[in-house]
Amino acid sequence: MAGILPGLWTYIRGKNAQAGEPMKQWWKQILMGCMVLFLVLPVVPSRGQATEVPEELNQLYAQSAVLMDADSGRILFEKNGQEVRAMASTTKIMTLIITLENADLEGLVTISEYAAGMPDVQLNARKGEQYRLEDLLCSLMLESHNDSAAAIAEHVAWELRQERVEEKPLEPDGGQKEPEAQETSAKGQKEPERGEQEKAAAENRSKEESRELIREFASLMNDKARDIGCYNTHFVTPNGLDGEDENGPHSTTAEDLARILRYCIVQSPKREEFLEITRRPSHTFSDKSQSRSFSVQNHNAFLQMMEGALTGKTGFTNQAGYCYVGALQRDGKTYIAALLACGWPNHKSYKWSDMRKLMNYGLEHYTYHPFMEVEPDVDRFAPIPVAGGRGEEIGQPVYTQVKRVKENGGSAGKPAEGAPGAGSQGREQGIEDREGILLREDESIQVECQVEERLDAPVEEGTQVGFIRYLVDGQVYKTELLVAGDTVYGIDFSWCAKQVWELFLLPGA
Repeated sequence: MAGILPGLWTYIRGKNAQAGEPMKQWWKQILMGCMVLFLVLPVVPSRGQATEVPEELNQLYAQSAVLMDADSGRILFEKNGQEVRAMASTTKIMTLIITLENADLEGLVTISEYAAGMPDVQLNARKGEQYRLEDLLCSLMLESHNDSAAAIAEHVAWELRQERVEEKPLEPDGGQKEPEAQETSAKGQKEPERGEQEKAAAENRSKEESRELIREFASLMNDKARDIGCYNTHFVTPNGLDGEDENGPHSTTAEDLARILRYCIVQSPKREEFLEITRRPSHTFSDKSQSRSFSVQNHNAFLQMMEGALTGKTGFTNQAGYCYVGALQRDGKTYIAALLACGWPNHKSYKWSDMRKLMNYGLEHYTYHPFMEVEPDVDRFAPIPVAGGRGEEIGQPVYTQVKRVKENGGSAGKPAEGAPGAGSQGREQGIEDREGILLREDESIQVECQVEERLDAPVEEGTQVGFIRYLVDGQVYKTELLVAGDTVYGIDFSWCAKQVWELFLLPGA
């Protein structure tokens, strides 16, 4: 385009000069020419998307959409998948996983004035009331209550503050307590002193102090986002209400949102608890005093909409529009779909239409392929000669065996019940066996293997000597390291002297 426009300008200017037409006519013709160019030039597809959009996905309502293979994290389809947008209450999946990983579900949460003042949708909790944390998490995920989100965020941030204080308690003389004394102090505070402390703190907490605690909780959310590779996401609020701070607006991308849900159901140590809470059909609870009772219902219609639906979260604000992120597992395949800006009132059902299209597209066009089906040539893993290595005798060739290990060591852990690769819905195999990727018929796994042909002593067992990479379309999805299986010491004077002694002197002794 950069080279075409100057040429078009020169051509039209010359033609009009020859015809003696006024300057005004030139601009009209240039404008017409640009319009034609924009119409006829091909659209460059975005990263990870096929050149031609699949016919069944041509009419998605969402302004941003992503379909992901939950096992590998591979993006199977995207529409503006990296455009930054508001995400409304889909935020709450991160609020839930941060809480599960950092707090005791039996802990008591005291409602502050700030939390009680959150806008709809609300549990309508009152200042000073106390609730079990697990009950508020059900309120958060089943009914999407904004006041519960704020109360949870304040509670978790306050608890972590207290733990930091207790890490280095001081004796009256300024010295540090012994570890055993520290542990006893911490346990004593938690039950029941800490609950009383928090109640007093929350009841007397100013709105600015509440906001500061929520900023600390948002910092935990942002740290986790970076840890799992979400670099276009910024959290400001725990409930998804539109907000902004010095680092930008509360926002994410469809790709990052799918990646966050993948962490929640596949990678987090609390993935089982996450699924258990988000899949509950209903939950009944009371405040600590038993003076008020509540019954919350799961409003995630996707769970009953499609066979194999695992989990998900809806969202809506005036800025974000309707949003959704959800996961489905069927036929040994697990998909995550994320939708942002999927219509505004009165188009609440658009997101369900898009979810069906995306999930059905994945189920119909992708098949699971284990990485092991394209194993590299085993001859590449023959023992490697080690130059200058000590053998049993002088002149004997020395080798080290080659072992294969996973990058970062070991497996990723056992999948959650009902999560990818687990239970009757998934592939009933261990995580080592189930490692693979979803592919279309026209795709395949490529393998790159590199190993050292020779090593120089000394060589320590576990030293990397090569690697195996499994790729699809040039993107690496699995790496195995090739390491030395033996320690080989180098030849030195003392070893040579010993060999000479044994060879020439010992036989005649």
